[in-house]
Amino acid sequence: MPVHDAVWPARLPTRITPPATSLWMNLAISALRYPDKAALVFMGRVWTFHELMQASECMAAHLSELGVQPGDRVVLNMQNCPQLVITHFAILRLDAVVVPVNPMNKAEELKHYITDPDTRVAVTTADLAPDMAQASEALPAEQRLQHLVVTQFTDVFDPEQVSPEDLPQSWRSWLLTQHALPHLSTGQVHAWGHWMVTEPTRSLPEVKATTNDMAVLPYTSGTTGLPKGCMHTHGTIMHNAMASGLWGNGTPENVTLCVVPMFHITGMVSLMHTNILLGSCLVIMPRWDRDVAGYLISKWKVTHWTNIPTMVIDLLGSPHMDKYDLSSLVYIGGGGAAMPEAVAQRLLDQFGLRYAEGYGLTETAAPSHSNPPDHPKKQCLGIPFMSVDSRIVNPETLEELPVGESGEIVSSGPQVFKGYWKRPDATADAFFERDGKTFFRTGDMGRVDEEGYFFMTDRLKRMINASGFKVWPAEVEALMFRHPAIQEACIIATRDAYRGESVKAVVVLRQDQKGQVSERDIIDWCRENMAVYKMPRAVSFVDALPKSGSGKVMWRALQEAEMAALGAPAKA
Repeated sequence: MPVHDAVWPARLPTRITPPATSLWMNLAISALRYPDKAALVFMGRVWTFHELMQASECMAAHLSELGVQPGDRVVLNMQNCPQLVITHFAILRLDAVVVPVNPMNKAEELKHYITDPDTRVAVTTADLAPDMAQASEALPAEQRLQHLVVTQFTDVFDPEQVSPEDLPQSWRSWLLTQHALPHLSTGQVHAWGHWMVTEPTRSLPEVKATTNDMAVLPYTSGTTGLPKGCMHTHGTIMHNAMASGLWGNGTPENVTLCVVPMFHITGMVSLMHTNILLGSCLVIMPRWDRDVAGYLISKWKVTHWTNIPTMVIDLLGSPHMDKYDLSSLVYIGGGGAAMPEAVAQRLLDQFGLRYAEGYGLTETAAPSHSNPPDHPKKQCLGIPFMSVDSRIVNPETLEELPVGESGEIVSSGPQVFKGYWKRPDATADAFFERDGKTFFRTGDMGRVDEEGYFFMTDRLKRMINASGFKVWPAEVEALMFRHPAIQEACIIATRDAYRGESVKAVVVLRQDQKGQVSERDIIDWCRENMAVYKMPRAVSFVDALPKSGSGKVMWRALQEAEMAALGAPAKA
């Protein structure tokens, strides 16, 4: 019997049998059950489940006209908005595969999301379309996009009907601007808004996808090179969508604030798919604003809010906090970074809310561990999630370690991905067999206590955690080497009072560039060429990077020197 059985929620089974159907069927069934019930709220407009399904089927029919077939990978590059949900399910309606992309990525980064999944169709918002088009145009003709579908944010709401609380001044320029459509020299650009008012010319095929068919291909970075695609099936996503609903006392009456990005595995699975499955309502925020969040929670009587701790800290620090009514909240939790104990205590004392932290990776379809809502521990990953067998092992021998000892966290369960796209080598390294089960190696170090709760102790992988966003130094370094003035670069973490950690670049300039390029020049170039959360916030120039006898850059020495200079503990 697992040691955590004593704290397992008494109302829940330890394992579940999820539906064996396509994820599309969750929307179709909710639309049949609750046709007039609110599915999405965005900028004050309410989308019913019937309207959401109709829009998704219209989008699917137009994608079919472009030649999208079962198994084809389609890029979806958007911030949170109804178009993201509509298009996500439209792709699934065709038994095709969603490739969700972080909208912070720049053209140089976007090229990989076109070439690696062999994408020929991409759907994006008008503010991001120029970068997507630029990425495609920079590729050889045979690898370029054939079709780019572009939506304006105002395709789904009337600016004249939006209140200032829904649309603050700081959002107006990027949400209301009508961007011109970009040009593809060897492909076609389509207006999403035109599609939604145009009758498709072909009928939709039958839905045939089942548990073992690939549904989504989210990308995750790592210790080396470019991001890797994680092959998730309808079954892996379905399990955690269903389990997340059960774990959070989910019912069709849930009202969930969705500000965690839905391109990310947590927002995609634990918010979007879970609420569509439940038949409950998603109140969508395109990006974070503490006063919009307070307003929306109050206005729509939000019951569930999954977030990262910095959002909670920011909201509680608002000078307008006394105007907001958080009494409707019954569940609040999240992950990506530890919740400070003092803030968790304030939530409990002032609002009666226990902050439930969780843990998971793109490879595990979001949660592999979560704190029981009724018995959470602070700054803790939680206990293994429904259907999960998780252990602490020696990272060298893979032998299981006893309670209290630190080792690598490994997990086995039906939500674990099926391997890395086109990377059999990386897939082989990520799994091992034990006791008739296949375990995934997370690369994270942790320990388990006497009650079965897991705690993070360190990372095997070299990773920086900036406000919950994972930054992989190898990927940033690879981008920086494209700067004509940079001879070498090493990325390390530095402390940040608000973000927890931030990115710092230690740079060796080419001889003829010394004195010609400033730290600000490097930072500005990075801002133009990589997602803002990845870009170095600080740069220091050195004559040479420390190297081992084999010529490898000794990043750990630079990291330890940085932490020592700040008077902080060194990252391992």
